[in-house]
Amino acid sequence: MQLQVKGKNVSVTDALFEHAERKLERLTKILPAYEDDATTVELELSVERNPKVERPQVAEVTVRTKRAVLRVHESADDMYAAIDLAARKLERQARRYRKRKVDHHARAVPEDAVLAADLPELPAMPELDGADEAPIATQLVKSKRFVMEPMGAEEAALHMDMLHHDFYVFRNDASGEINVVYRRNDGDYGLIVPE
Repeated sequence: MQLQVKGKNVSVTDALFEHAERKLERLTKILPAYEDDATTVELELSVERNPKVERPQVAEVTVRTKRAVLRVHESADDMYAAIDLAARKLERQARRYRKRKVDHHARAVPEDAVLAADLPELPAMPELDGADEAPIATQLVKSKRFVMEPMGAEEAALHMDMLHHDFYVFRNDASGEINVVYRRNDGDYGLIVPE
């Protein structure tokens, strides 16, 4: 496991680094052994300068493994306490990831069980007359690029859960096409497959 610690509005002392290393090394016991070699842990420590913020010491941890990305954000009055809270939350998340990974392999669902045709039909947009139309000033503010490793829909749903997202774009390992898995309102998952 490789640990990288960055500071924003705070200097990272040797004591802080050693404390973080000690708290986060427990992940090696939780994550599967085959993922530990490729695991990168990025810890960003920061201090909020706004006096209205109750807990200004912030620890944000991102764990990148071969197959998943785990992310937590915790704040406290003390930086050591923020690291402790983040480490505990990350351990729970890693245990949940490991358990779900086992559960998903135990009850694999055929990928064609959920099709794009199962999507609910969207309601029609109301018509606007010319007086109500106003140009909406929107702009693209962020762009992300990442490598899409081939995976199945169940594994993509697991990644989506670990990132706490509502959808996940992935390359289907069976067809090689770009697919989207998403969380439905009823709590189940849906799969969008292009035609």
